[in-house]
Amino acid sequence: MSVSLGTVATVALTASQGPGAVAQSPAAGRPGDAVPATRAAREEQAIQEARRQQLAEKEAALAAKEQELKKLGEKLDAQLKALEEVKKQYEAMLKAEEDRRKQAYSENVNKMVLLFKSLKAPQAADLLDNMDEPEAKLVLDRLEIKTVAKLIPHLNKPRTIRWVNENLRKRGEK
Repeated sequence: MSVSLGTVATVALTASQGPGAVAQSPAAGRPGDAVPATRAAREEQAIQEARRQQLAEKEAALAAKEQELKKLGEKLDAQLKALEEVKKQYEAMLKAEEDRRKQAYSENVNKMVLLFKSLKAPQAADLLDNMDEPEAKLVLDRLEIKTVAKLIPHLNKPRTIRWVNENLRKRGEK
């Protein structure tokens, strides 16, 4: 058995540094040429390498999940933007429909006003007395004062009094 003094010194030095120590080969002598000295050191190195590999795999999986979440977030943002656009269109459509209804209602009231102007006072008063109070008030508000003055003697007295009081309050608020 031929054992050189350098080999014995290397083994002794490695043993004194602990199980995880890496001994330098006397032949190598250059930094970075580390050679595992013992089986325990090689096992420790293998364990550390396995941990590094696991960590790298976990980091890669995490990065992939982050990318997936980012894509899903962008997709949700796009869907939300599309829904907001649909909501705006729907609200615009509702507003247009409401405006159309108001216009039609106003036109109908104007037609009623023209009708009441063309009728004789007793006939117009009879029709107004048979109408619902809000509609009758609306027609009375739109009729000319001269026409209303002709209708008042023929109208239902409590309704006429309510209409006059309401108009007086409105004028007092102005």
